[in-house]
Amino acid sequence: MTENSDRLPGILVALLKGVVYREDNIKRWQDLIDYQGQIRDYLSLIGLDLLFFEDEGFAFLKNKERDNEESEIPRLIIRRQLSYPVSLLIAQLRRKLAEHDASSGEERLIIDKQEIINIMETFFVSGSNEVQFTRKIDSALQKAYELGFIRFLGDKKEKIEIKRIIKAFVDAQWLQEFDTRIEEYREYGRSNQDTGDISDE
Repeated sequence: MTENSDRLPGILVALLKGVVYREDNIKRWQDLIDYQGQIRDYLSLIGLDLLFFEDEGFAFLKNKERDNEESEIPRLIIRRQLSYPVSLLIAQLRRKLAEHDASSGEERLIIDKQEIINIMETFFVSGSNEVQFTRKIDSALQKAYELGFIRFLGDKKEKIEIKRIIKAFVDAQWLQEFDTRIEEYREYGRSNQDTGDISDE
């Protein structure tokens, strides 16, 4: 234990709760930098790895890779399948961030909710029930928010910030695989039966 070990519980609890962003708490971020080694040692004991993206300004936890699936340590972070609309939304958000990074020096990307709706409309049958479609998009956006990929801005949530952590979950390979299956996804999306294969681990 170091004399400043009382700073460790705060950052550990924050990591166990979810994503830690530099912009949200500079002091906590500095604690993460200062005690990164000790944090990794502790997390390793409970079967977790720290993914620390210092340049991008975020950090989060994932289950350690296992050589033996019958390990006695239970998984603390659960993998889930996501619905077609959520997977599709996440793919489009990731593309928007890539376009932004290629053309702008600004770190934050904030877009109108209507822009997202316009993009998503192209993947669904024309003439679909507008109310049902809007509910479907709102539900997908809420899930993306719960996963930490977006942040709603303003009381009416008409502005949306795409969080940079999405880069750690959706890479070029995932996008390519998604593109090869997009027609299949379109068909399933029309009947609202398909699920995506990205996980929130």
